[in-house]
Amino acid sequence: MSPIKDFTLIYEALNKEDVFTNGDTVTGVFTFTLTKETEVKSLLVKLKGDANVHWSEGSGDRRRTHRDHRRYFKVKEYFIKEDAKDNVLSEGHHRFEFSLQIPQQDMPSSFKGIHGKIVYKLQAKLSRKWHMASGVEKELKFASKSLLQPGQMKCPQAGSVSKDVGVFSKGEVQMSATMNRKACSPGETVSISAKINNSSSKKVKAKFSLEQRIVYRAHASRRVVGHSLCKMSGDTIGPSSEGTASCQLKIPEDIVLTLHNCEIISVTYTIKVYVDISFSIDPEVVFPVAIVPSRFLTQQPDADFGPYPAAAVGAPGYSDFPAPAFPVGPYPVPPPAYGYPAPGPSQHANIASGYNNPFPPQSAPYGFSSAAYPPPSVQHQAPTAPTVLQHGEEPPSYMSIFPPQQ
Repeated sequence: MSPIKDFTLIYEALNKEDVFTNGDTVTGVFTFTLTKETEVKSLLVKLKGDANVHWSEGSGDRRRTHRDHRRYFKVKEYFIKEDAKDNVLSEGHHRFEFSLQIPQQDMPSSFKGIHGKIVYKLQAKLSRKWHMASGVEKELKFASKSLLQPGQMKCPQAGSVSKDVGVFSKGEVQMSATMNRKACSPGETVSISAKINNSSSKKVKAKFSLEQRIVYRAHASRRVVGHSLCKMSGDTIGPSSEGTASCQLKIPEDIVLTLHNCEIISVTYTIKVYVDISFSIDPEVVFPVAIVPSRFLTQQPDADFGPYPAAAVGAPGYSDFPAPAFPVGPYPVPPPAYGYPAPGPSQHANIASGYNNPFPPQSAPYGFSSAAYPPPSVQHQAPTAPTVLQHGEEPPSYMSIFPPQQ
């Protein structure tokens, strides 16, 4: 019968969410009672973080198992080492305090899924010779500090827009949508609005959904699992009419945090706004959103995780296309020969081709630096009157118009 009784492990929570992050120190105490004097091989407390994935596919002889593992860190604090001389503990109650620091390195947040998990464990362990080790362990909730960096959250400055359009015999449907957050925490409410122009002959209804996408990777294989966590419906828009559908979508309390910095597991979220149209392609707008702890959001200014600008879907108009990289105007004209005016002072003459440079002075063509295209030191001014050639008169030579530069 084991002489070790009442082995307990207690750690101190740093916040009301009981979440740790990079660089935090885990402090606590573990206690146990010995019913008699006991020789101990080692006594320690350790903290570690690991990620594992595992799944099988196929059947019979074609069944294959995929697995992979990542060890992020392991730190230990010894109270009795294996080579210690005085390794005998007396009968009675024993209490040991510990303090272990989580490394500052980039590590993913805690996660548990059907094909994998990322777990951070705190474990106290007492080992004896010729006996099974005794101890207790607890899992810690860990949130990665990399979620504080908006550039790492995969949240662009605008919603990703699907260009699918529901087209009918009597018209089409167009929609634009806005969302007030790029990042939110579990339990928060997100405001979404969709403006719909229904020029079709059918009724349409706006719908909103929170989508989760989990990807498990093991070497060259991967398994993708998608979930629709919650759905809501807006108002119905009648035929040949316009309307606005709004939604207050609440993020589930038990939702898993966004996970992007693990090589074998990733978790991403999107909020999809779409128009449900029977027997047709549904127009939709997709907003990537990051799920982070609430205390992380309070540590960042609102500008970093502010609202998305309006995103639109529907038949593109002229205003939907981007402006050209250079000024739009009349076609460039030849040099000032045969009665044509010379290039104005805002444009430089292209000596090699004899035509005006279509690129503005502040940008160089084809991605080269402006140093490779220095401006000409001489500006050619337009003549006061057009040059008129008389019968039999030869036109002026090219070198007389554009003399070589020194």
